[in-house]
Amino acid sequence: MNPPVLPEFEHIAAPLAHWAARTPEHPALIEGTRVWTYADLNEAVMAARNILLAQGVIPGDRVAIMGDNTAAMIILLLGASHAGAWIVPLNPRLSEREIDEVGHHATPTCLLFATSASAKTRQHAERCNADPLVIAGLGGVAVIRTDHPARPEPDRNIAALIYTSGTTGRPKGVMLTHRNLTVSARTSGAIRAIGPDDLVYSPLPVSHILGFTGVMLGTLTYGATLMLAPRFDPPGALRAILHHHITLMIGAPSMFALLTEYAALQGMKTLPPHRLRLIASAGAPLDETVKSTVEACFGIVLNNGYGITECAPTIAQTRIDRPRRDCSVGMLLPGLEARLAGESNGIGALHLRGPTIMAGYYRDDAATASVLDHEGWFDTGDLARFHDDHLFIVGRSKEQIIRYGFKIYPVEIEAVLNAHPGVRQSAVIGRGTGAHQDVIAFVEPAADAKIEIAELLDYAARSLADYKRPTEIHLSPALPMGATGKIQKSALIA
Repeated sequence: MNPPVLPEFEHIAAPLAHWAARTPEHPALIEGTRVWTYADLNEAVMAARNILLAQGVIPGDRVAIMGDNTAAMIILLLGASHAGAWIVPLNPRLSEREIDEVGHHATPTCLLFATSASAKTRQHAERCNADPLVIAGLGGVAVIRTDHPARPEPDRNIAALIYTSGTTGRPKGVMLTHRNLTVSARTSGAIRAIGPDDLVYSPLPVSHILGFTGVMLGTLTYGATLMLAPRFDPPGALRAILHHHITLMIGAPSMFALLTEYAALQGMKTLPPHRLRLIASAGAPLDETVKSTVEACFGIVLNNGYGITECAPTIAQTRIDRPRRDCSVGMLLPGLEARLAGESNGIGALHLRGPTIMAGYYRDDAATASVLDHEGWFDTGDLARFHDDHLFIVGRSKEQIIRYGFKIYPVEIEAVLNAHPGVRQSAVIGRGTGAHQDVIAFVEPAADAKIEIAELLDYAARSLADYKRPTEIHLSPALPMGATGKIQKSALIA
């Protein structure tokens, strides 16, 4: 399947007008029983744009938008962008403190709430005393204007401020340009060969960079159809595969693992015939146990990828025509250059340069200068190696553990623990400072599994060098997870 030939889109909302003119009746979004054609979606985005302009939004304003995976959320995001605003997507699962922190830093002119399908969004809107805003066809929408509107920013190239998860401190606002996002969506979509015949399942939040660019923009760029899911749940995902006949699904490894586990509980060790042509893991490290288990269940290759918010987000993807048995994250996106700084034994800090690298951190020149040099090289913070032309991520440089002078990468230990039949998932962190840190593992047992810590320590010892073996293992009924299915290691206390 070859993706359609496209013009160069200079704005993230530009694909809508393109496809509305060419395939106006083709479905763009499916939300429950409602179908939005490309003509419908383009018209709704323009209507939202006009209402926001009438509300006083001008180019360079920051406009924050909160909501779950709904058509209203997407329409508000693209409508505000069409009005020239820097959009600031917000996940309703954020705490009040986190939302207030982002608001204080981004100084948005207004905050929009897509309330109709999200109880949490309604709660946040009520706390802020937001007023109803009528936009035809969108159901519940509310708005609050800031008491002291901030000055608009002069840079018209910025499309979005995406706030990072802040695992090591306060969240930072990543400034992504229209070119960053359109190039990322276009290139990653081409590698996946997305086309108008595809039905793409979307459980990842569009408020997160992967759901926003890799899934939502990637689908709309190629005139395909996006099936929205408010959040990931295994029964809903299985229905989407077997009854709605989705053709493509992108998700975190934990999502595929949970779906496989649920299918087994329903008596399906392998899925019945389906129309999925591509499944892709992204957003968190993939280990070989999950990969092989998912592939056995789905009957197709689980592709892999790697990206971070500052790179809009995709950095590398495995290719459909070059399937991998290992957990390589694939080849670099065309247009990206890479180097391994401080390389030792083939492993170094991954630095990148290219068209998808962020413009910088908003209102934080020091943080920007710490990762982005004057030649455009960006330090990802990840340790990596290349084998042939394929990239392997060894771990986060900040998560690297030093023990007895040896460098230890948590992902290796996690892969060993995850291979135990009684383990659903695990997370490894270091405790202490200097040249001797303890290796602390947190393990979430699989459903109905009974694990003895002593037995799990012995199991790890058989597969790991002595200096890599966990000092302690803690069992947890559920490891803390973010909205995208990534384990939140900052929430783990050893």
